[in-house]
Amino acid sequence: MSGKKGLDLLRTIATVMTKTNGYDRCLQQLVMVSGGDGRCMAEFKVEEEHLNRAGGLHGGYTATIVDVVTTYALMTKENATPGVSVDIHVSYLKGARLGDEVIIDANTVRTGRNLAFLECELRHKKDNSIIAKASHTKYIGSS
Repeated sequence: MSGKKGLDLLRTIATVMTKTNGYDRCLQQLVMVSGGDGRCMAEFKVEEEHLNRAGGLHGGYTATIVDVVTTYALMTKENATPGVSVDIHVSYLKGARLGDEVIIDANTVRTGRNLAFLECELRHKKDNSIIAKASHTKYIGSS
């Protein structure tokens, strides 16, 4: 699945997931930009609710974005299921501040019978500098 069909799927998934009273509503500002065939690209503008006490993009929010956007990427693969997280590793390389525009680029590296391996980068839109790099492993096998 690629192109417009993949992007339409991602937009539908994001709308369903964020129109809730639960935790996922914190991701309503994410805008799906492109996706399909195991990829997802999204962006958002850093707002006050995304900040830590020091005025930078909160690390927990960054980890949530990695979890969700890599899962969206996985869901664009043929016959994929969202699965459950086994491991998320995030390296924080540079800060982001109020008003910064951030690009999220997620990719499915490999899917096997039981595990999916995903990667993700958050980058500043203005200069493409890396804010965070992450890897995400999901269990996708049946119980």
